Amino acid sequence: MELIRPSRTDEIDAVLDLWAESRSAAAATTDRREDVERLVDEGAVMVAEYDGALVGALIAAWDGWRGNMYRLAVRESHRRRGLGRALVEAGEDHLRRRGARRVTALIADEDDHAAALWRAAGYEHNPNIARYVRNI
Repeated sequence: MELIRPSRTDEIDAVLDLWAESRSAAAATTDRREDVERLVDEGAVMVAEYDGALVGALIAAWDGWRGNMYRLAVRESHRRRGLGRALVEAGEDHLRRRGARRVTALIADEDDHAAALWRAAGYEHNPNIARYVRNI
């Protein structure tokens, strides 16, 4: 049985393992347990559970003005079952409750599979906005 819900603190290692397993080459920042713990405490990490095992995760973060979703991952063995879409919907519900009226999904430019999922979920690619980053 599948269940989509906010992550618990005792699942942080499983979330980190899932992200390490499906890490994008574009993900340049190291995942740190304390960062994920803070997001879990805020209710910003959604997980997909199947028969008691964590098989998917998504960050749905709120910056006080706009929602941002990123780090969507579903175990290869559980893909094409609607879990990614269900995680996106759970993230949207979480962000809507926080007050978000607009959501941005961050994905790597070359990730065609991720782009297809976000398009299928109703998101549009915005070619007019560039993302600039700097590690501090």
